[in-house]
Amino acid sequence: MNRRAFLTLTTAAAAGLAMPTVAQGAPLRIGMITTLSGPGGYLGQDIRDAFQLAVDMDQGRLGGQAVQILVEDDGLRPGQGKAIAERYLRNERIRLFTGVVFSNVLGAVAPDVLDADGIYVSPNAGPSNFAGRECHRNYYVVSWQNDSLHESAGQLANTLGYRRMSILAPNYQAGRDALTGFKRLYRGEVVQEIYTRLDQTDYAAELAQIRSARPDAVFQFHPGGLGIAFLRQYAQAALLQTIPQCVAAPSLDSTTLAAVGDAAEGVNCTSHWNTDFDNAPSRRFVEAFRARYNRVPTYYAQQGYDTALAMGAALRQTRGSIDPAAFRTAMMRADFESTRGRFRFGANQHPVQDWFHIRAERTGGNLALVTKGRVLENHGDAYAGQCRI
Repeated sequence: MNRRAFLTLTTAAAAGLAMPTVAQGAPLRIGMITTLSGPGGYLGQDIRDAFQLAVDMDQGRLGGQAVQILVEDDGLRPGQGKAIAERYLRNERIRLFTGVVFSNVLGAVAPDVLDADGIYVSPNAGPSNFAGRECHRNYYVVSWQNDSLHESAGQLANTLGYRRMSILAPNYQAGRDALTGFKRLYRGEVVQEIYTRLDQTDYAAELAQIRSARPDAVFQFHPGGLGIAFLRQYAQAALLQTIPQCVAAPSLDSTTLAAVGDAAEGVNCTSHWNTDFDNAPSRRFVEAFRARYNRVPTYYAQQGYDTALAMGAALRQTRGSIDPAAFRTAMMRADFESTRGRFRFGANQHPVQDWFHIRAERTGGNLALVTKGRVLENHGDAYAGQCRI
């Protein structure tokens, strides 16, 4: 796909962005800045495709309002994401944004959007700094807060009886949040805390350190292509046979499983959603995504889809207006059927939701991610109490 793709959806209703009220004749324009290239490219592609699917399933609308989605690749470079946001704000007069995958890019994009009194709705990145004292009325996260995602893995490690663990993550905002979150609920001993690079592809040195420490298990956060490389090398080093992994969703999605294959069998994971969830919105989404794109949706796709549903529910109530106050009142109602089941926004406009134990195992001869049970119920995040909106 080209770095810039304009997806124009021709329908009758409209909302203009020169002012936050419904105008006749032009669709509501949404800026999607996401990662479409490099090792993390499939994450942004899944968010983009699932968001588009939700729009198409609503006959080219969100919440009854015609939309025009402008999509551009940030290349996992904060400066590039910031430049796109500035151009969208200045030249395209966009005031409603979504799409960012990585927290370091979000840190460059969100401030410009919010300073311009724009609205940002995150389908993935949920860094701790925007969840607490730096929370903002115009900033929403539909996926998770970074720490809470990995707190669920810490809780699962307790349940599985792992007393000594090595933990690893890339040295950027989401990686630091991941290890902080894991340690918040994990009650055992962390024998190693290792930071990798966000562009790393060879983990031989880290695997040697793990082998030497001989922990009961490993927690690692490496999203996208990083996770595929890490898990492949971990299996090739024969470490999975003696030192199991207990991870959160970004380290084991359906794409990772397909790429790694049999080597991933037995890996334990936590997630807020899985393709086998037996509720009508999830079944409808999985069936439609597979039919449209001929692949299994990842957690990222599910989050892109739910983000579109949440935005659509808010736009339906505001009749297409993106006046920040009216949009916030509507958005906080979370009046949509989430594919994950129970969903609501906490005081800091981040999710309160359940977390589940997912395991890579064989069903009917095929390797799949199978939901085993609930790990945390109605779980928010550690920063909501610091938010004063």
